[in-house]
Amino acid sequence: MRFELVKRSADCKARAGKIYTEHGDIDTPVFLPVGTGGTVKAVHQRELKDDLKAEIILGNTYHLYLRPGTEIITQAGGIHRFMNWEKPILTDSGGYQVFSLADRRKISVEGALFSSHIDGSSHHFTPENIVDIQRLIGADIMMVLDECTAYPVDHETAEKSVELTHQWLKRGMEYFERTFPLYGYDQAFFPIVQGSIFRDLRKASAHEVCKYPSPGYAIGGLSVGEPEVQMYEMVDLVTEILPDEKVRYLMGVGTPANLLEAISLGIDMFDCVMPTRNGRNGMLFTREGIINIRNNKWKNDFSPVDPEGSCFVDNHYSRAYLRHLVISNEILGAQIASLHNLSFYLWLMKEARNRILEGDFHSWKNEMAQIVSKRL
Repeated sequence: MRFELVKRSADCKARAGKIYTEHGDIDTPVFLPVGTGGTVKAVHQRELKDDLKAEIILGNTYHLYLRPGTEIITQAGGIHRFMNWEKPILTDSGGYQVFSLADRRKISVEGALFSSHIDGSSHHFTPENIVDIQRLIGADIMMVLDECTAYPVDHETAEKSVELTHQWLKRGMEYFERTFPLYGYDQAFFPIVQGSIFRDLRKASAHEVCKYPSPGYAIGGLSVGEPEVQMYEMVDLVTEILPDEKVRYLMGVGTPANLLEAISLGIDMFDCVMPTRNGRNGMLFTREGIINIRNNKWKNDFSPVDPEGSCFVDNHYSRAYLRHLVISNEILGAQIASLHNLSFYLWLMKEARNRILEGDFHSWKNEMAQIVSKRL
């Protein structure tokens, strides 16, 4: 895997690039639809590829490890063959899922001991076996095991967490170098910057991860409840330190406005469950603003969900019809809403890239960030 920087914005840190992998090339900035357990919920792989033109998706190590398990995935020949997806896949390490199991896990220097949310069985993630698990899954991009702190958190706790993450990073990177891909194609391994909302910890963590050569670096532990202004401050700080010629990945972010602001701060990759999860619950993102399709005001509105988005998938369905489906808990409602939101997110990334290439990203971003945040 390698990254090519194609063009920088003249008036901010936004950049357009291209990631080259053995499963295909990826234009950046890019959003990764989240396929937690080997599926992007309510969306067919054919739709991801042919309709949405998704270039990469995300899978979750924690969930895939528990179900169906690495034995089944290995028998299938890796995650690409198992789920019939021929383009790139990124897997996170499962660290965030373990973090979310506050009453089911115990963190130590050795790793994370946790109980399965499925059957209560006990499992242990270590910096080393996370490499083995992701080798067995077969993602193109793998993530190191890290610890994500809650918000708010005091400086002492956050500092200890960063120290633990750096210990795990060293062990994980050393073990990664001693192992090999299993399915005949290269796998990249990204370190993760942590440090909560503390400038000194974020700076120290960014400098530490840069000691380990990698095609890309991730920023974790944000969008966990902190004010947006602090999230942007941390992203700005870290992107000043991370190598300019490597991919920068902001994990678990966020709203359309979040993505636009983070692109202006130098981020290349994003993932978030928001477009599909919020879509299933009736929240639609459009080029006019945000719609809660459950509201009674849309009951007799027979205009398209996004009148400005004629290129969007399934935009020929009306707001009234989609409201009916969502209110009635029809499966088709979840499908249309998920397709629409993913289409919007992927359009936003492509448009951002085009604006960077054309040289007017900054002014466009300032206008668009306000529009996409407006509640209709």
